Amino acid sequence: MQALQLEKPHAFRVIDIPEPAAPGPGDAVVAVRAVGICGTDYGGYLGKMPFFSYPRIPGHELGVEVVAVGPGVENVAPGDRCCVEPYINCQQCHSCRRGLTNCCEHHQTLGVHCDGGLRPLFTVPARKLHRSPRLAHEQNALVETLAIGCHAIDRAAPTASETVLVIGAGPIGLSVVEFAKLSGARVIVIDRVAARLAFVRERMGIADTVLAAGGAVDLDAVRELTDGRFCEVVVDATGSNASMGGALAYASFGGRIVFVGITQAEVSFPHAPLMHRRELSILASRNALSRDFSRIIGLIEAGRIDTAPWITHRIPFADTMATFPTLLEPASGVIKAVVEMPE
Repeated sequence: MQALQLEKPHAFRVIDIPEPAAPGPGDAVVAVRAVGICGTDYGGYLGKMPFFSYPRIPGHELGVEVVAVGPGVENVAPGDRCCVEPYINCQQCHSCRRGLTNCCEHHQTLGVHCDGGLRPLFTVPARKLHRSPRLAHEQNALVETLAIGCHAIDRAAPTASETVLVIGAGPIGLSVVEFAKLSGARVIVIDRVAARLAFVRERMGIADTVLAAGGAVDLDAVRELTDGRFCEVVVDATGSNASMGGALAYASFGGRIVFVGITQAEVSFPHAPLMHRRELSILASRNALSRDFSRIIGLIEAGRIDTAPWITHRIPFADTMATFPTLLEPASGVIKAVVEMPE
């Protein structure tokens, strides 16, 4: 069978790989039906994702169908439609024993550290499958993206009386917006792309947006929107070290800053006049937890999260290699692209 491999930055190739063997204890073989493309995949293609290794079969946002299960598997059965929790954890390290499976000390993300889903079939630990028979395959492929935003908001724990500022309205920023809304907090979004802010206003119902112009101009806009208080929670989803360092200036006294974007560069900010004086808390947010996937499936099924606006591009698997570079162009207007796998 054929798979799509990112051999090195900017270089996809089609490779032939064997079909998976019968699953062993605790494992399942799944047929991949839909693969979401996210910022991690773009970063891997550009050579800018620090955790990405090559050569690699990408794909970690997955809608799959179970084909076979190994001995001892009880949570799924052949024919089940599922989303995949792509964070393979060792279950033995100190983090795993504390329940922090998202930051396992030996963590492997499908499609990043080990091969992912841009192939027809593969084997996955069955414990990483979440049944969702009422969701379409492409909806299941969105669950992981939404889980990133869910975990980021959980890290900050905003209340309904607070304001959440989301910096960056790409797919991860939009997933943060979804869960900031569900918290009941007021939400403000900043981005440099007017079309993204239009999407936030028109499709996500966020009235307060700021078109980034840089520095004091943006601070003045947020100051005006918050009557000078700024924001109790600031989530930076840009992956820009400059933006992340500047994010602290938007936080109110006693505020929390969450970095959900990833950068390879150093992040710097003034300590005494800003972080210390305001007693700010800085939090990292990595991946998500199993409970987040179950929660999101329920929210989509209940209609509390509308997935319809998210998917702007659908790509047949055979066209992925040619189409992928065009998705990086601002003119593409992509919010979320999904690769449709052949059945």
